[in-house]
Amino acid sequence: MSLTSGQFRTQRWMMCPMKARDWDERYAAVDLVWSAGPNRWVEQVAADLPPGRALDVAAGEGRNAIWLASRGWSVVAADFSEVAIERARRLALDQLGADAGRFTGVVGDALAPAPEGGPYDLVLFSYLQLPANERRRAWSRGIEAAAPGGRVVVIGHAARNLGEGWGGPQDLAVLYDADDVVGEVADQPVEVESAEIMVRPVETEDGIHEALDTVVVLRRV
Repeated sequence: MSLTSGQFRTQRWMMCPMKARDWDERYAAVDLVWSAGPNRWVEQVAADLPPGRALDVAAGEGRNAIWLASRGWSVVAADFSEVAIERARRLALDQLGADAGRFTGVVGDALAPAPEGGPYDLVLFSYLQLPANERRRAWSRGIEAAAPGGRVVVIGHAARNLGEGWGGPQDLAVLYDADDVVGEVADQPVEVESAEIMVRPVETEDGIHEALDTVVVLRRV
């Protein structure tokens, strides 16, 4: 369903109230939780893909979804924080102008079936950090939503980052390496195009540190 310029459709998708409330409070406390520009790995993976339909799961304030929309994609940005989605709507309107109709905000849970708008040529999981059982379910939902030939891209804080990198979550239960993701989707209808641990420079007051990220690109078959 397409939208006219400047319009947004905010839906409620199945969600976990307690977690959503926690994230609402976090987003409400500051002007911007995440950086304004897209994630570097999203740029790297999607830069040469032809625009189509995209689903950004756990989209936060919409930085990746807005960037994709600016490049011609029709994007559904999904997050279970209503505060985050409302902020993403405002940012999309400010940054996309006449192309704001390419952006749709959806409030909901990554573990639920994907929102309407698919099938999607690109399903993006950018730093969705969940325990193994929950993330397997999320990967499965994303793969279900992908069109044949479409990509499912998983980007996250690597488990190796705890001992070898800098920053990020310190709970091993919600961290995963590239091999973990590959194993968790082994029974799914996908082919692995790439699965890597990538080094991400992080600028701090103490200088530049290196964080380790998992970057996996899957192709729906």
